Amino acid sequence: MPDSDKQQEAEIRALVYDFFAEECDIESSKLTDATNIIEELEGDSLMLLSLLEIVRKKYGLKIELKTLGKHLMRKPAATIGQVVDLTLKIVRHGDDIVNLDV
Repeated sequence: MPDSDKQQEAEIRALVYDFFAEECDIESSKLTDATNIIEELEGDSLMLLSLLEIVRKKYGLKIELKTLGKHLMRKPAATIGQVVDLTLKIVRHGDDIVNLDV
């Protein structure tokens, strides 16, 4: 993986961890990739939409919510790690995310 990809992954990982730490009022150091957003953090699907809006603005993306919904129907994101992976795919592939193998 090139350095720019690693840097982008680290940036997105930090963004996701900080987002859920703030939204769920927990220290980000207590979160792991295996942390279940709904079961352990009492989060909800609206949090993912809020995070998507932040990502869309930060990276100037135009991905449609219905596109994200189609992808999530095939591959749900329940843990912090899955949301990091999803966010990376959104940033790298935009609306083409629905054409990726799950």
